[in-house]
Amino acid sequence: MTFILNVLWIVFGGGFVIWLEYVWGGLVLCLTIVGIPFGVQCFKIAGLGLLPFGKDIEADPDSAGAGLLGAILNLVWLLCAGIWIFISHIALAAALAVTIIGIPFALQHLKLAVLALAPFGKTVVRL
Repeated sequence: MTFILNVLWIVFGGGFVIWLEYVWGGLVLCLTIVGIPFGVQCFKIAGLGLLPFGKDIEADPDSAGAGLLGAILNLVWLLCAGIWIFISHIALAAALAVTIIGIPFALQHLKLAVLALAPFGKTVVRL
């Protein structure tokens, strides 16, 4: 079932477009030394954006993005891009939730919206 939902997500839920946007953003951010940590987070979100069904987000206290450094990086992320990415995922979720068929896709956009607010110190795990 997860496979079928992921294929439908790529075709109808915007998964491929989301993946392209995050990969492109990650590549651009990785062109500078300062942007590399943010580019890595874009790649993490891109992986979840392409195949979100069967995956979840968990806090990872052992990662390099946890603690005070992660809080500072999350604040910079939030102010520069996170709020806009969050709003776009919420808008897509609202549009998809209007139809009954789109509700599972709307839930995945909500999952991506939460990760888009503060990606540092979090990890994507398989269920």
